Amino acid sequence: MGKIAIIGGGVAGGSAGLYLSSLGIDVTLFEQNTSLVSGPPFCHLHAGGNLYREIPDSECITLLHQSIDLLRFYPYGIDYRPTVVITPIEDEEDPKDLLPRLKKLQEEYRKSIEKDPKNKVLGEVEEYFKLYEKEDLIRLQEKEIVKRPTTLEQWMIPVAKNVDLDLVKFPFIVVQEYGLNLFRLSGGLNLQLENITNCNLLLNTKVTNVSKKDEKFFVTYINNQEEKTEEFDYLINSAGYKTGIIDDYLGYKRDRLVEFKAAYVTKWEECDTIWPEVIFHGKRGTPRGMGQFTPYPDRHFQLHGMTKDITLFDDGLVKSSQKSSYPELSKKFREKIDKSWCPKEVEERTKRAISHLSKYIPSFSTAKVAGKPLFGAQQIPGKDKELRAADVSFEGDRYARCEVVKASSVLDMIDEVMKKLIKLGLADEQELYRRDFDFVELDSNLVLKQAKRICQDRDYPTSLASINTTK
Repeated sequence: MGKIAIIGGGVAGGSAGLYLSSLGIDVTLFEQNTSLVSGPPFCHLHAGGNLYREIPDSECITLLHQSIDLLRFYPYGIDYRPTVVITPIEDEEDPKDLLPRLKKLQEEYRKSIEKDPKNKVLGEVEEYFKLYEKEDLIRLQEKEIVKRPTTLEQWMIPVAKNVDLDLVKFPFIVVQEYGLNLFRLSGGLNLQLENITNCNLLLNTKVTNVSKKDEKFFVTYINNQEEKTEEFDYLINSAGYKTGIIDDYLGYKRDRLVEFKAAYVTKWEECDTIWPEVIFHGKRGTPRGMGQFTPYPDRHFQLHGMTKDITLFDDGLVKSSQKSSYPELSKKFREKIDKSWCPKEVEERTKRAISHLSKYIPSFSTAKVAGKPLFGAQQIPGKDKELRAADVSFEGDRYARCEVVKASSVLDMIDEVMKKLIKLGLADEQELYRRDFDFVELDSNLVLKQAKRICQDRDYPTSLASINTTK
């Protein structure tokens, strides 16, 4: 049926490799690192995109459907906890402005379940979102903390007890947008691909050149200190922020942005409860940029602050040029990616992140730095830095350029690639839009063990791979 090369084993390339090889297609996956999914960090399954007030409802609906697909594809990579969306007093927006969108999303979720009952993965339709007014939160302050919350109200108790209600607007919105665990997804994906005979998984492998002659691609790479060149019938470029390098090898022009971002790992020793994720809205790039408070087991929290002193960086956003499709980050960012961070900068930026979140959660001010940041360079196709729903573009019939902005879009990306493969006779038309696979049934203990090993290899606390709650 032909041979397919996939360059890059991030969430896009790894998912494509898993999907296609499971259909019996001959796939070779090239990844330069020691494990899969090692690019820009993610922690949130955008089942509705309610973190992003600035994007249109149509993109939010797309994110909802994509997230449902991803949850079914990677059930072992999901942290089952809701997200609480809060608007600070100094923010210009009214939280009630999100209600029309939330109702649309709730209706889309209902329709999705009617179409396929297996899409009921975000709980009951009626509980897709719920509002909490100030009097509700004051009432919840008197409730006892529940160690294993199972209802939205139980999840809201630590929020009510710890958020400074004088600094925020009402209502609070709790929505069934779950967590997406990078390390468990990486661990499970590694396990699955290692056991599929149709996938030749080449880790620790650097692609040094790609050329095309007639209808064939020739990939030159170094593996085990040996240089080789192989011939392929189809090429999927999923090289992340280096996608433009592969484009340049082949002479393909593509406008794109690349942005370096980081999230910070902290430990809050005084915390004695399981939290939902909490989002404090704010305008991106300003001192009051959105704050994201992401919980993990053993009192660990991952923090985003969408300011240039925390998650964003001066000169961290670069664009492609007339001469090259590869937006080149400055040396200081390349050194962070390829080598290491300066310990002083880790300390300073993490403390700023703690300060940013503790404005609204005062008790969190005692949290400490718990390791190096999660970081990476995210590519964004085109010229719009606010783009959130994008997946794939093509050059001719045999070259796919996978440019996912959010991990949730990988199944839509694969659908578009499948259409090309079907046209070429490299895939079966009956497999288009397939969403049910036997391979999703993995031993959860094996996934967790593998995920913790990946945490250790990347020098992160193993708590980031652990499970706080189960479905």
